[in-house]
Amino acid sequence: MLPLDGIRVIAVEQAVAAPFCSSRLADAGAEVIKIERPEGDFARGYDAAAKGQSSYFVWLNRGKQSVVVDLATREGRADLEALIASADILLQNLKPGSMDKLGFSRERLRKDYPKLICCTITGYGDEGPYAHRKAYDLLIQAESGLASVTGNPDGASRVGMSIVDVATGATAHAAILEALIARGRTGNGADIRISMFDVMADWLTVPLLNSEAGNPPKRMGLAHPSIAPYGVFRSKDGKEILISIQSEREWKKLCADVLGQPDLPNDPRFANMVERVRNRQLTDKIVGDSFGTMARNELLKRLSDADIAFAEVNTMDDLGHHPHLRRIEVATPNGPLSYPAPAPIVVGEPRRYGAVPGIGDHTNLSTTPRTKSQTS
Repeated sequence: MLPLDGIRVIAVEQAVAAPFCSSRLADAGAEVIKIERPEGDFARGYDAAAKGQSSYFVWLNRGKQSVVVDLATREGRADLEALIASADILLQNLKPGSMDKLGFSRERLRKDYPKLICCTITGYGDEGPYAHRKAYDLLIQAESGLASVTGNPDGASRVGMSIVDVATGATAHAAILEALIARGRTGNGADIRISMFDVMADWLTVPLLNSEAGNPPKRMGLAHPSIAPYGVFRSKDGKEILISIQSEREWKKLCADVLGQPDLPNDPRFANMVERVRNRQLTDKIVGDSFGTMARNELLKRLSDADIAFAEVNTMDDLGHHPHLRRIEVATPNGPLSYPAPAPIVVGEPRRYGAVPGIGDHTNLSTTPRTKSQTS
């Protein structure tokens, strides 16, 4: 038995943030009914990288039922009402105000279905000067300031994946699980409202506090603003290797066992973290010059033997062939696909992951609501 067996989720969702959340609920055993417009979730058309299907969609919609509901019609709205009446959770990330205009205001739903857990994802929340704005991942990366601390000194950059959407979906997932626990104690549902901007502002607390203290973060690529050496250096054969020296013990081990310069920590310019950061250019040159005399395999062995934290700067192709990568196989309309496994491992309880649905695959199966404890 999975943790969320018996829980029904109605997901009026599109794109990435809400589907990320509901995919994790489905992985845990919840029955997730994905409400799609007749043409389907627009994320189905983002790319064709996964056997002719959208990589986003096959990643985030495994284990769900696809039910086509035309909310522009009276019949469609009645079908959605019946499904909500049978549900434990309603998750939605439509344009702000859309559900209200269709007759599904959160206030009305909470009154009619007091055990229902509603979770609404928006760009900027319900109040404030930007509440009406549309919001997408990259827009929030820019608006929140995330892009300003990402990249190198030459310019701001986006994070190389949909970090805002995923962070928001993960936040919604956690909040819904908290609400389920609370409902088990009180019998009451919840009205959860999550904005993408709030999520990123929360995650950016450390750089914000540093900025307000007069030390605004600088874009440093793969270097660290307050630790040195912490960055990328090249081996003799051109492989980029990132090292992180967090303590004086590690610095001494690096100097003695990797660089072959055991007396270097006695130099006042490198005697502690503050001085190494102050003299970052020289610190990095010494490390870089030494790394450049060793081939990758020799360098990695020395770092490993010295118990220095390091990583190779890999490509997506490297990740695809990485010896540490765990994968799952998921059925899709165009055949089975293999991709990275979800991170949680529950010992002794291996997970099986459901298929990715085609548009409307379950319409005739799921529009008839079940009898559910939520309405009892």
